[in-house]
Amino acid sequence: MSHTHGGVRQAQKQKTRQALMDAALQLLEHQGLSSLGLREVTRAVGVAPTAFYRHFRDTADLGVALVEQALGSLHGMVVGALAETGGSEERIGRAVEVIAGHVAAYPAHVRFVARERHGGVAPVRAAIGVELRRFSDEVAAALGAQPESAGWDEDDLRMLAGLYVDHMVMTASAFLDAAEEGPGAQERVAREARRRLRLVGLG
Repeated sequence: MSHTHGGVRQAQKQKTRQALMDAALQLLEHQGLSSLGLREVTRAVGVAPTAFYRHFRDTADLGVALVEQALGSLHGMVVGALAETGGSEERIGRAVEVIAGHVAAYPAHVRFVARERHGGVAPVRAAIGVELRRFSDEVAAALGAQPESAGWDEDDLRMLAGLYVDHMVMTASAFLDAAEEGPGAQERVAREARRRLRLVGLG
């Protein structure tokens, strides 16, 4: 019985944690994390301010959790697209499709990362940097397994992967802007992204 009750409490705790993160994302549509107050977040969820500290140390800690949620799942999807069989053109096309799909599914997360990457909350900036470096390492490993990169120096692979990741971040922001521009804008962004990544690979 106690095991069942523990499971219910854990599920409720996770539900409240996610509700706090969702509320914060919604509030962050109109402000930066540095100006977000925990009372705003708890008021939006309908819990006491003290409840916030059962889940996060402060708003910076909440921001780090949002970064991990926003970027964590994207790594595997993009790396998977780059690691699949086929020519480099096909792999680039699949990677751009993954980014477009992620932006369409999680626009608030992408907007948050784009804003806070150079924002005023140091732990969140650092968390974004860690995630992007890990992303670069994973992309480098995927590229290293491709015939076109056979025999490349490890430093060169990491540099190429870093360029890919920088362009992917830029592409995600461009897809966000394109969503407000009307018909044809998304395809224009995808076309330009494929061209940029192709040129990066050729370079």
